[in-house]
Amino acid sequence: MFPIIPANSAAEELKNQEGIFGFGWSTENWSMTNLVSDAGVVSSDVAGVGTARTRLGGCEYGEDKGIFGFGWVSPSYQLITNLVSNTGVVANDTVTVGTAKRQLAACSFGEDEGIFGFGTAGGSYVSTTNLVSNAGVVASDTAGVGTVRNRLAACEFGDDEAIFGFGWTGSASSLSNLVSNVGVVASDTVGVGTARAQLAACSFGEDKGIFGFGGYVLDETNLVSNVGVVASDTAGVGTDRGYLAATQYGGDKGIFGFGDTGSYTAITNLVSNSGVVAADQATVTGTARGYLASCSFN
Repeated sequence: MFPIIPANSAAEELKNQEGIFGFGWSTENWSMTNLVSDAGVVSSDVAGVGTARTRLGGCEYGEDKGIFGFGWVSPSYQLITNLVSNTGVVANDTVTVGTAKRQLAACSFGEDEGIFGFGTAGGSYVSTTNLVSNAGVVASDTAGVGTVRNRLAACEFGDDEAIFGFGWTGSASSLSNLVSNVGVVASDTVGVGTARAQLAACSFGEDKGIFGFGGYVLDETNLVSNVGVVASDTAGVGTDRGYLAATQYGGDKGIFGFGDTGSYTAITNLVSNSGVVAADQATVTGTARGYLASCSFN
């Protein structure tokens, strides 16, 4: 007799198939977006929805949707979010709760929730966080844990945990803070790698992460293991730049995109499912800019 194989026993399709870059600054504030296909191809600009702004954060929630939140429209800190559907459609502004802030980071955790954290609020560095439910609802402030700082990055690792890392405390930092699968932020872990700010991070390989680039002169990367250990520097590939963004795509790969080299750019660098960063490739007619955010969906 042959064994009976249940119909649902086929390998589960990988999540995070597509990504989106959104908002940012070059000659003005932008709200346009650029979709990332499951093959890592970045689309031309999609007309913006919501308040054009910079220095915001973005993360996945609900397993297949995304959210952009907070940010800056001079001279005001922003307390708004824009949900991203599982087809990459950005919704109009939602007024959210918590403290308005900019220069923060965001990532997913717990398989279907998200977290915004750290940044600048009212002119001061903060470490407060705001959880995002699996329905895209942002919670009020959670008291901060860890060193206050801005211009850091964050990503998921190990299936359902996350990490905030690096940033600016008044000087460049390489500290990191782990996030549990219920959204609890841990105290500081001593930094590994080149201290820097203005970098980006994303997950890859289904359970690992990568921090990369930073400042105007760095292209080093630091891999994050599936237990949240940050590795020492890996020699950089691609154009040195800061104020870029990164997201997962294709289920198990990543992409760094856009940024500021001293002038704004629309170049991207793909990340393989083993964490290898590829050379520069040109974005398809996307607007060169920095200070943007990104997340995966679908």
